[in-house]
Amino acid sequence: MKKIEGEIRLESTRDGFGRGLLELGRLNKNVVALSADLTDSVRIAWFKKEFPDRFFSFGVAEQDMISAAAGFALSGKIPFACTFGVFAAGRAWDQVRISVDYMNLNVNVIGTHAGISVGEDGYTHQALEEMTLMRVLPNMTVIVPCDSVEAKKATIEAARHNGPVYMRLGRNASPVVTEENDKFEIGKGVLVKGGRDLTIVACGQMLYESIKAARLLRKQKIDARVINLHTVKPVDEKILIKAAKETGAVVTAEEHSLYGGLGSVVSEVLSQNHPVPVKMLGVRECTQSGTPQELFECYNLLAEDIAKAAIALLKIKGSGK
Repeated sequence: MKKIEGEIRLESTRDGFGRGLLELGRLNKNVVALSADLTDSVRIAWFKKEFPDRFFSFGVAEQDMISAAAGFALSGKIPFACTFGVFAAGRAWDQVRISVDYMNLNVNVIGTHAGISVGEDGYTHQALEEMTLMRVLPNMTVIVPCDSVEAKKATIEAARHNGPVYMRLGRNASPVVTEENDKFEIGKGVLVKGGRDLTIVACGQMLYESIKAARLLRKQKIDARVINLHTVKPVDEKILIKAAKETGAVVTAEEHSLYGGLGSVVSEVLSQNHPVPVKMLGVRECTQSGTPQELFECYNLLAEDIAKAAIALLKIKGSGK
């Protein structure tokens, strides 16, 4: 894991995906890319330029794209069907559910521009529900890379994975906090920082804010553990239960709806295995337009907000309530 001291490199997770897909194209001739009229935005233009015969555009027809992806998978190809998260999980959910997930096909659905970090595009394009919608499907794997480096690795691993995958990616350039040699494994959380007083669990670019929060807490002599839960489903129950047993309190941080997202996943695991106080940070209702920084501040998703929530949670932990 990269230290976040000094200058931080910024790159979007969609860029990491684009680089990963291009590498896959060079390694495996069965990899194909599908676009729903967003080729440049979802970063598959690079793949299209080098492998035009393996690129397919469906226009503004996400349902058709997903159905075609199922056909490609049944023909032995490894399709990456790419669009905005709001369209992948919303407009095409029926096709994902029946044509892809029901048959447990090797289709990779890529949803970019997710979360409030989309910014000024507003609620219509801020995918806030797709982690919930995708993880309830019985065969679906849900991955939320924390930065561009992890997104590239996740893309390569998704192509090797047996079964459907949904990958949630961001639009904006965000801090790179992992190293090229860091291990990535689907379904395995990452212990970013050890700690004994409480645990902060995050996914996506909220991991960076969580690492910063841990540093703020350290100044107040609070030792916070930080976990990168990049795979929301299947969830790494062992790392969560171990953290609950050893720290006794958990804060979750996500730029997603609080209904059915990362916080819900963590709470479901702990309530059935080792109940501890849990504080969930995320978006409760509809959002508004604004820069990513303005929206993170508005919805209390900055490092200072996470640290504040952790301190409040420690009081509950200490009181035994």
